[in-house]
Amino acid sequence: MSTPTELLAELISLVTASDKYASISPDLVREIGAKELAKRRNLKEAVKETRNKLHQVGSAFQEKPIPYAAWLEELAQLPVDLQDEQVTATLKRQMGMHASTAERLSILPHFFKDALGSIAPLHSILDLACGLNPLCLPWMPAAADMEYTACDIYADMTGYLNAWFAHFKINGKASVVDLTQSVPSVSVQVALLLKTIPCLDQVDKNAAKRLLQGLYAQYILASFPAHSLGGKSKGMLQNYETRFNQLIEGESWKVTKMEFTGELAFLIEK
Repeated sequence: MSTPTELLAELISLVTASDKYASISPDLVREIGAKELAKRRNLKEAVKETRNKLHQVGSAFQEKPIPYAAWLEELAQLPVDLQDEQVTATLKRQMGMHASTAERLSILPHFFKDALGSIAPLHSILDLACGLNPLCLPWMPAAADMEYTACDIYADMTGYLNAWFAHFKINGKASVVDLTQSVPSVSVQVALLLKTIPCLDQVDKNAAKRLLQGLYAQYILASFPAHSLGGKSKGMLQNYETRFNQLIEGESWKVTKMEFTGELAFLIEK
């Protein structure tokens, strides 16, 4: 008979053996796996449900595997000017590979300027559960000396972002962080929490509140998708606005609400 510790180790091994989940934060796999083992009848069921949950919070946003090795080769050939037309065209194509940034492409020319223009120029950014969002930097009202800290649950993604920062000589760093268990302690002008709260809620309903309260940020830009990955939108915005209001209840923060095509955003001044 296996001990709980041995079962969890076996579950982690089985889940991360798949290419789809091999690069995901081991902390997140352990967190979800432990909960599923406690709820399910056997290891097989717990493995299946852990994979389902990881799909919902991460891999559902990447319909096809992202070809980071090919992207690194392409990166080496690009000019180092972020405003160069070849660069911006490449970044848009790459952002199309991740659902979260793909949905934002149509509003990219004005989304960050409208949402963050009032606090520009941006000198320090913390991008939480970033996905490929750092590639939006040419469209952000950022200062030349800006510091960019990014985190996500994928090691291959954060590895690519670090190479990307280095190529464009950006003072940036990306690392693997499970936001359901830890709050980054970096002090910044603005933290970006874009379309992330619904994913956190899937794993731990208290994680988003801990994050909003614990961040050392003057401002937080939090947003929600206007429709599901499948395109359904019925009642979503009202539900998300209600959820956001629950999260900030009792706080004396100043909040500005903004509606964009496909995205509902709130700028919090802490």
